[in-house]
Amino acid sequence: MTKIVNHWIGGKTAEGASGTYGPVTNPATGEVTTKVAFASVEEVDAAVAAAKEAFRTWGQSSLAQRTAVLFKFRALLDAHRDEIAELITAEHGKVHSDALGEVARGLEIVDLACGINVQLKGELSTQVASRVDVASIRQPLGVVAGITPFNFPAMVPMWMFPLAIACGNTFVLKPSEKDPSASVRLAELLAEAGLPEGVFNVVHGDKVAVDRLLEHPDVKAVSFVGSTPIARYIHTTASANGKRVQALGGAKNHMLVLPDADLDAAADAAVSAAYGSAGERCMAISAVVAVGAIGDELVGKIRERAEKIKIGPGDDPASEMGPLITATHRDKVASYVAGAADEGAEVVLDGTGYTVDGHENGHWIGISLLDKVPTTAKAYQDEIFGPVLCVLRADTYEEALDIVNASPYGNGTAIFTRDGGAARRFQLEVEAGMVGVNVPIPVPVGYHSFGGWKDSLFGDHHIYGNDGTHFYTRGKVVTTRWPDPADAPSGVDLGFPRNH
Repeated sequence: MTKIVNHWIGGKTAEGASGTYGPVTNPATGEVTTKVAFASVEEVDAAVAAAKEAFRTWGQSSLAQRTAVLFKFRALLDAHRDEIAELITAEHGKVHSDALGEVARGLEIVDLACGINVQLKGELSTQVASRVDVASIRQPLGVVAGITPFNFPAMVPMWMFPLAIACGNTFVLKPSEKDPSASVRLAELLAEAGLPEGVFNVVHGDKVAVDRLLEHPDVKAVSFVGSTPIARYIHTTASANGKRVQALGGAKNHMLVLPDADLDAAADAAVSAAYGSAGERCMAISAVVAVGAIGDELVGKIRERAEKIKIGPGDDPASEMGPLITATHRDKVASYVAGAADEGAEVVLDGTGYTVDGHENGHWIGISLLDKVPTTAKAYQDEIFGPVLCVLRADTYEEALDIVNASPYGNGTAIFTRDGGAARRFQLEVEAGMVGVNVPIPVPVGYHSFGGWKDSLFGDHHIYGNDGTHFYTRGKVVTTRWPDPADAPSGVDLGFPRNH
């Protein structure tokens, strides 16, 4: 019997009422294992209404009450991390170790939310004028929404809702319809932790659900992670409806390798950053820029390592890389490799046509490595979101930097070198929001914010960290003057001496 994933509204499962369902596939087998209910406008409205009603009390709750729930949720999440990882592997396809890593990175933001008391401290200036004090405080917004991608079905929602809830907001999540089960399990754990009904809600669906969240007058802010075209649409539409927006888009992350770099370390880093999670992550390194005469040696070392990667089902402990999320996406990724030679690239490894014995209907693709890729090639210009690594050549650091900065994307970047001066120049001169020095995937820890520049971010706030707290709260300044008790009307003496 096919499993059905329903909505979570008002603290309990809400069966889909629209009659529309989407298929959820096991990427390793190609088999449809689950149906997910798609929300109608009315069902989205019900989730927002539940969140709005819950905000009446949750928004006034104490910090101690909120963090107590989050501490319990953290313990439950830790205890169930293997179970959540298995749900991710079954629907996304990534190997179990990658899925566990995803849960661990989500836990970092739950940790941050558990300590929200410090983040929400206000400021006070006393005696700015005679008997006048000024205080700055931060207050929750109300109902906020999150729209999240398929590639991290647990981690990216946890980049959003723990902080939003800790700040006193209520939350409506619209996860990817391709792998929805993890989000519902998180909702169940939140309820088990004691989160009041309606504070966290999940609605599944497609553009109907998304557009209703973007236009709903009771939704005050929208967080999004996904492709650049959709991020731009989310930002434009939600802003036009008066909402605060943080919309994280796509990427084409570059890794510069200077001639003095440890080439073995650089090759290890390039392989893990390009092919980990089958390249389906916005912080994947998809372009290596080899500077000077090291190109041939570096490509050889990358090839040697890439050819050893074990590809197979995510639930097989021997697998190091799993399938892609859908057959359609697999075919799109393969098309970039198929057309690379005609655009001037040298195809060093061609992973198209790869299959796994016993799982021939899975969404498989092998490792692809393209060398001497021109900047005009589609394989370089587009975010491929698959296990395809492009190597570009540059004669100098300046030429390599120009290649990076000419990209419309500015999510993450890295440099590999032993030269501290060159690394310092790079981190100041490169146009990207996150920079790694001998670190291939510079995803910040939870207490530093994540976000890119240029077409990789729409909105003024990065996600989680201090920016996350500011995004989910509004500042308010209170100016206060109280009369001195010694100035009480004649005939009333409270015993306060006159001191002015």
